[in-house]
Amino acid sequence: MASLDSFRCLRPLKVGSKTYAFYSLPMAEKNGLKGISRLPFSLKVLLENLLRNEDGRSVSKTDIQAVAQWLKTKTSEREIAFRPARVLMQDFTGVPAVVDLAAMRDAMDHLGGDAKKINPLVPVDLVIDHSVAVNHFGTISRSGRTSRTSMRRTRNATAS
Repeated sequence: MASLDSFRCLRPLKVGSKTYAFYSLPMAEKNGLKGISRLPFSLKVLLENLLRNEDGRSVSKTDIQAVAQWLKTKTSEREIAFRPARVLMQDFTGVPAVVDLAAMRDAMDHLGGDAKKINPLVPVDLVIDHSVAVNHFGTISRSGRTSRTSMRRTRNATAS
């Protein structure tokens, strides 16, 4: 969905033969968000995100103005709707999330709904940062022996 762009700061950026859209904070400042150039970088990131996602419902013009008002007191009690463009999940948090999505899809299907409607709202990248190798099998001690071998390899790899 396109932003309402209340502060008329949507600008094109041409790179080679492609044109991209971005929300210019200097233009937003000129068009009503006075002083935002003095915001800390982290709040500028949040502000750009709100400008990009302004829809009048989950992100309103007053939400955007509230970030600019932070400069007056250097504090705020206002809750905002931050929507990252992409989420990066490591395996120990991502795998349970994938399992939860699969369970929700199964439940939707079981209830007669469209399981394809169960999806993350933003793109998610799942990073698996290690491999699992089975070194020992067929014995009661297989799991412990495989774990010890894996730990020894990890120690050796990180020591070099």
